[in-house]
Amino acid sequence: MIKLVYCITRRPGMSLEEFSRYWRDVHGPIGRRIPGLRRLVQSHPVSDPDGPSPAAFDGMAELWFDDQAALRAARRSPEWQASSEDESNFIDHTRTAIFLTVEREIPD
Repeated sequence: MIKLVYCITRRPGMSLEEFSRYWRDVHGPIGRRIPGLRRLVQSHPVSDPDGPSPAAFDGMAELWFDDQAALRAARRSPEWQASSEDESNFIDHTRTAIFLTVEREIPD
């Protein structure tokens, strides 16, 4: 399995609440339709007054695929295109980081 990770920031003028609601309720179902997508997780921020300073982004999305061939096929799909087009409704693309990874779990 491989994982595509997006660290995203809301577009200017959008509150964090509006961003989270749109991302979860509108964009999430669009993205979930991408063919070959094994798992989709959205990580929304939680305030922690005793924790570290706020992150430089507003959320993180994780998309799992069987392998790079499955990811390439997904990127060519109309569902991927629809998801990408919807991003402009809530994401500031100038402040997005993307990376492809393999998880390495550290056992007890």
